[in-house]
Amino acid sequence: GVGKEVVADSIQKYSSRADKPFIKVHCAALSESLLESELFGHEKGAFTGAENLHKGKFLLADGGTIFLDEIGEINPSVQVKLLRVLQEKKFERVGGEDTIEVDVRVIAATNKKLEEEVKEKRFREDLYFRLKGIEIEVPPLRERKDDIPLLVNNFLLKYNQENNKNIRGFSNSAKNILFNYDWPGNIRELQHCIESAVVMSSGDEIEAEDLPKKPDR
Repeated sequence: GVGKEVVADSIQKYSSRADKPFIKVHCAALSESLLESELFGHEKGAFTGAENLHKGKFLLADGGTIFLDEIGEINPSVQVKLLRVLQEKKFERVGGEDTIEVDVRVIAATNKKLEEEVKEKRFREDLYFRLKGIEIEVPPLRERKDDIPLLVNNFLLKYNQENNKNIRGFSNSAKNILFNYDWPGNIRELQHCIESAVVMSSGDEIEAEDLPKKPDR
């Protein structure tokens, strides 16, 4: 919820591959077998239920970019295959023998400390260093509170439009609450907070009582 995907979107938008495919994969949402098939594809009949050839995200991203969110969640067997793609730009589909070559830029994100995962033997060291070429740290919202005014104004505009409202802004008491709260759920929590406040507000300004109640308030 800190905005990793927004950073990935910006990298794609302002790069030389902006007009090429941009494929996103949430690694934590898929099981080991499904993730391998999703990334690299599978041949028809490769396993029960594989009734058709499936191309896979890396092939779909050929010439463009693939964003692997929560890469710290992938298992060792998929890590090996991913390392090969990064080093050789080659892979085989699940159940296939033909080698496929692709030209794909990889953007990976995680909320885990991969250095610790490497020490605990849960993440391959060679893959870690292969991914670490350019590193961007996105701090939690509580460490960059100067972003809050920009974010809340953006969300206010969005939810004004969606709910056919014309709320102009926030009262001072509402602003103080928004700025002083630590936002453990980061930007996603802030977004849901503003959405709820817009829906609940009956005036032209969001008041403190329009904001969802938080444990520390």
